[in-house]
Amino acid sequence: MDKVLIVPQENIGKNFVPPEYLPKGKDEYYLRNRQSVPPKSGWRNLRSDEVEKLVKNDNTSDNWDEILVTDQFEPNQIKNTRFFGLVRIGTLRNVMLQHHDLRVPAGITNSLIISSDIGDDCAIHNVHYLAHYIIGERCILFNIQEMHTTDHAKFGNGIIKDGEPESVRTWIDLMNETGCRRVLPYDGMITADAYLWAKYIDDKPLQENLKKITQKCTHNQRGFYGTTGNHCVIKNSLILKDVKISSYCYIKGANKLKNLTINSSEEEPTQIGEGVELVNGIIGYGCHIFYGCKAVKFILGNNSSLKYGARLINSFLGDNSTISCCEVLNNLIFPAHEQHHNNSFLIASVVMGQSNMAAGATIGSNHNSRANDNEIQAGRGFWPGLCTSVKHSCRFASFTLLSKADYPAELDIPLPFSLLNNNVSKDQLEVMPAYWWLYNMFALARNSWKFQNRDKRIHKDQNIEFDPFAPDTVEEIFTARTLMEIWTAKAYLTKRGESIKGKNDDELSVIGRNLLSGNEKDINDLEVLGENMENTRRKVVILKPYKSYHAYSDILHYYAVKNLMSYLNTAQNVTLKSMNKKMKDERHKEWSNLGGQLILKQDVDNLRKDIGSGKLKTWKEIHNRYDELWMKYKTDKQKHAYATLCELYGTENISASDWTKAIEKTVRIQKFVSDQVYTSRKKDYDNPFKMTTFRNKDEMTAALGTVDENSFIIQVRQETEEFIKLSEEIKKRL
Repeated sequence: MDKVLIVPQENIGKNFVPPEYLPKGKDEYYLRNRQSVPPKSGWRNLRSDEVEKLVKNDNTSDNWDEILVTDQFEPNQIKNTRFFGLVRIGTLRNVMLQHHDLRVPAGITNSLIISSDIGDDCAIHNVHYLAHYIIGERCILFNIQEMHTTDHAKFGNGIIKDGEPESVRTWIDLMNETGCRRVLPYDGMITADAYLWAKYIDDKPLQENLKKITQKCTHNQRGFYGTTGNHCVIKNSLILKDVKISSYCYIKGANKLKNLTINSSEEEPTQIGEGVELVNGIIGYGCHIFYGCKAVKFILGNNSSLKYGARLINSFLGDNSTISCCEVLNNLIFPAHEQHHNNSFLIASVVMGQSNMAAGATIGSNHNSRANDNEIQAGRGFWPGLCTSVKHSCRFASFTLLSKADYPAELDIPLPFSLLNNNVSKDQLEVMPAYWWLYNMFALARNSWKFQNRDKRIHKDQNIEFDPFAPDTVEEIFTARTLMEIWTAKAYLTKRGESIKGKNDDELSVIGRNLLSGNEKDINDLEVLGENMENTRRKVVILKPYKSYHAYSDILHYYAVKNLMSYLNTAQNVTLKSMNKKMKDERHKEWSNLGGQLILKQDVDNLRKDIGSGKLKTWKEIHNRYDELWMKYKTDKQKHAYATLCELYGTENISASDWTKAIEKTVRIQKFVSDQVYTSRKKDYDNPFKMTTFRNKDEMTAALGTVDENSFIIQVRQETEEFIKLSEEIKKRL
């Protein structure tokens, strides 16, 4: 048990930094003086009449000579306050400050101030303990129990200070409960950094240098003060310890904030509300944390929210995300994640963004393991449905939708845009590839628009690919098509009583491709079985293989032509010949999703090499490399689109006839997209049970509107018209 010690009163506000950690010739205030901006007129001592007024107003100080003020100082604004150590007070006038409905006079009342700097026209009332803080201009500190900084404060950064042992360093255990993928947090860390660090744990030079880079990115001297920026409001809160707070931050009713950096600005203010307890974390710009949330050892990306009792532990929640009510442990979550339900649970996973967790979803149960050493990896667009249970270890391709079920074993689903169903009555796993494209086009098309529309970030440090049709999903489709060809061939040969022994995958792929490219009737009665997708002996049945295969083909066409049309629409004086020359390249099959940014695997390998060799020495240099790769990504994507189109037409160069056919087919696909967006949404309006809560059709229309009034459907129709018009212009131009 810790003891309560008696120390000399003269030590209050003095000897903040132990003498052994002070540089030669420096006093305990040298870092404080570096942090604090002095007034233009400089500091001055109190006049005797000012001291007299302060004493008359029931103020005390252990040494009035250590109370420094500016030329504009109204002592009557300070009442019933005790001062210890060097306290510097900026301009103080007889004015009122207002924030929302709270109005308080500038000044200091009923407080204890220890060795702190207070900015111009601040209002500090009923702050029972304020020590070693630098308060910005026009801040309101109202009804606070404890707000102080230690000499070894790290403000959420994973560093150690002078003289500290390695054991006190704060790590975040991402993706795995054992801590084998742990990373060191720092102010400015993005999901790309965290994934690079956590994923490539076998790259020892990378791991060693990332630790060194992080240690060097923040000063390791002891003696930095806690800070609040300008125009901050902190009210009705209990404990703030070792917290760095940026300007325009609003904190109300917080229980405990400890070892944090809270980023905020006038354009992107961060707010922290009632009952919140946050320890060991970095909070991004424009974040909102309210109503009893608990977060420990965490990073919150820009424009993200925790609400309604959410628990976030040992996790990184990426930009533009919201978690409400539920429990999230040991996760790395890329941008645009939604999880709103009290009974959902996510543990030991990397979820690659644009994801949604439904109520009752339990992702990451350890019930099939003897130890907490497993993980889940979910590609973009992961959506486990209501009351879904998934166990470690699993891997899901992009835009996998799981229907309500308790999935009994490990899963490895390589088919993107799929729907999974655990059919208990037949004791089989059913997978419908390309389900989103075939039956849920409204949600699929709306995803890209929705995520971009919700991106309110000013600080866009993390680059994000929002389009569901991108090199990562396209390469998954190529893989999925090959697997479906092989599985279809096996089903066909088995039904005919022919042996598949002696036939390699290439031979089977040709057979399956011919079947899937032929008449649908020829394979309708085949039971196509997936392989190596579930760790059981039961069947994995591929539903609607013919429709799914052709849907995949349409997606490839759609992706390829739309990206090439984007190139042609912006480039000057382009001919088909010059496009062939400019775009021709091998089809790069391996892409990495680095926190939401898609990067060629070879570029990621070069990045790792340059970090491991010491060529890139700071996080700023690493982020600059991300930005350089993002600048070239558009061209990389267009070249990949060109290679995709060449693959579809079995050629190395696109001919005029191929290009005409490709555009005409893509126009038909765009019309299909527009029609399916309407049809898939119309189902909701046509559902007869939708009427059950309404008196009549008029009431339903007044409440919900009509499908034809849906703003997104109108938008897609307009985009389709524009696409058709542009395609005609490009055909004429080439």
